[in-house]
Amino acid sequence: MAWPRSIVAFTYYSLILFVLLVGFGSRSCYGFGSQFGFGIHHRFSDPVTGLLGVEGLPEKGSLGYYVAMAHRDHIIRGRHLASSNDQSLPLTFASGNDTLLLPSLGYLYYANVSVGTPSLWFLVALDTGSDLLWLPCDCKKDGCITDLQSSSGKVNLNIYSPNSSSTSGIVSCKSPLCGQTQCPSASSNCAYKVAYLSSNTSSTGILVEDVLHLITDDTQLKEVDATITFGCGQSQTGTFLEGGAPNGLFGLGMEDVSVPSTLARNGLASDSFSMCFGPDGLGRIAFGNNGSSDQKETPFNVGQSHPTYNISITHITVGKNSSELGFSAIFDSGTSFTSLADPAYTFISESFDSQIQEKRHASDSQLPFEYCYTLSSTQNVYSIPQVNLTMKGGAVYFLTNPTEGLSIQGENVYCLALLKSEDINIIGQNFMAGYQIVFDRKRLVLGWKDSNCYDDENSNTLAVSPSHSPAGSPAAVINPEAKNNGNSTSLPVPSPSNHSPKLKFFTYTLTMIFVSFFAIF
Repeated sequence: MAWPRSIVAFTYYSLILFVLLVGFGSRSCYGFGSQFGFGIHHRFSDPVTGLLGVEGLPEKGSLGYYVAMAHRDHIIRGRHLASSNDQSLPLTFASGNDTLLLPSLGYLYYANVSVGTPSLWFLVALDTGSDLLWLPCDCKKDGCITDLQSSSGKVNLNIYSPNSSSTSGIVSCKSPLCGQTQCPSASSNCAYKVAYLSSNTSSTGILVEDVLHLITDDTQLKEVDATITFGCGQSQTGTFLEGGAPNGLFGLGMEDVSVPSTLARNGLASDSFSMCFGPDGLGRIAFGNNGSSDQKETPFNVGQSHPTYNISITHITVGKNSSELGFSAIFDSGTSFTSLADPAYTFISESFDSQIQEKRHASDSQLPFEYCYTLSSTQNVYSIPQVNLTMKGGAVYFLTNPTEGLSIQGENVYCLALLKSEDINIIGQNFMAGYQIVFDRKRLVLGWKDSNCYDDENSNTLAVSPSHSPAGSPAAVINPEAKNNGNSTSLPVPSPSNHSPKLKFFTYTLTMIFVSFFAIF
C-alpha cells in the first residue's frame, strides 16, 4: 500500500548540466558526529573533464550524455565491495550521495544505484511514500521501457535479471517479507503487485534478493555490500510505460521490506536517513544519518495500520493571517507538489490571495493551481507573504518557495503551488526545498535544518540562486505511488522557478511532452 502523490513530467533543460556532480578535492565536516560532506565540482568543470574526458560522448546536457557519464562512472569506480558491520558512519550509494531533480522525468529526486554482481546501474526515483524498491526485470512483452529517445538518439536502459547476477536469489512465498497470505506450494516464488492511484498504473513481478552496493558517507569511502529484497518488476502498466519511473522506484518507507529497514535490521546503519532538497535541484541522501543537535523536530504519528512519515501541524501563518487549524500530513518525497484538504487548503489559499498585489489570472481549467497571478510585461520580481507551519511540539517550518512561475500565451504568471486534496494531506518535495530532512525512524521524529545541500555546516541560506537558466514545458500530473484512494486527474503543470530575487519563467504548453528524455522518471 502507498499514498497519493503528484509527479510531474517536464521537458529536459539545462539543469542536467549542473546536477551531475562528483566528489573531488577538499572535504569539510557537516551534519552530526563523524559524517562528512564532499567538495563538489560541475561535471563539465576542468577538474572533472580532465579526468574523465568527453571526447566521443553525446552532446553535453542531453539525456544520452548522462547515461554515458553514469556508465563511465561505473567503469572508473568499479570496486570489489565487501560487507561491513560498521554502524558508526552513514552510508550512501556507491556512485555517491548526490541526488538530482529531473524535471524531464517527473520532477522528482533521483539517485544512481548499482545492484548485483556484476553490478548494473539504475537511476531510480526516491520515494518516502512507498516501501518497495522495484527495478525493471525479466520483462514480459510490453511490460517495461527498455529505451528512450533523446536528442542524442536512443538511450538504452538497464534491465535486471536474477539469472545474470551471481549474488541473486529468489524470495520464497514463505519469507516473512512476502505479503502473500496463501502460498500455492512450499517452494513457490513470492509474487507481488503494487497498484498506484494513477489510472491503471502498477508494478507486478516477484521478489528477489541481491546486493545493493553502498559506501560510507565520509572521507574513507569504505565499500559495503547490503543484501536487500526488492521487486523484479516484470510488468509495469500505466504511467510507468509513459515515461514515469522507467528505470525503477526506490521506496524509503517504514515497512520491513524497505531498504532503510533492511539496513537497520542487519546492523549496517542506524535506523534513520536524511534527504537534502537543494533549491537548485541538487540534493543528497545518507542512510544512518541521525541529523544534528541543532535541527528542529516534530514527532511522527504512530499506531497506523500502514505506518508513514506522518506528522501533525497545529498552526498556520500566512503573512498577517494566522489560524489554529490542526491536521496531520505525510512528508512524501514522491509527490511533486504539496496537496492539502480543507479547511487548511482554503485558509492558506485565501490568506495568500488577500495579500498579493498582482491581478489574479483568469481561471484556466488546464492549470492545476487555483491561485495564479499575472505580472506586467516589464515585471520580473514579485513579493509574497511568508507562509509557515507550526508543528506539534512548537517547532516552526518555514516554506522557502511556495510559488511556481510560468508563461502562458506571452503572459508571465506565478501560482501558489498548492493543490487541493479531497482527503489526505501531503507535504510534497516542493515544500521541502532548502532543507535537510531527517527521517529518524528509531526516535520516531522528523527533523529539519536549513541547508543548500553543499558544504554548508554554518550556512543559514534557505535559497540560493540556481546556476541554470530554466526552460521547460509541463506535462501531466500523475500519482504513481498511491493505492485505493480514488481517481487522479491528469493536468498540465509548470515546472518550478525561483521567485526571489528574479523570477525565471518556463515555456507553458498544454500537451504532454516526453521529447528530451534521458534515462529515468
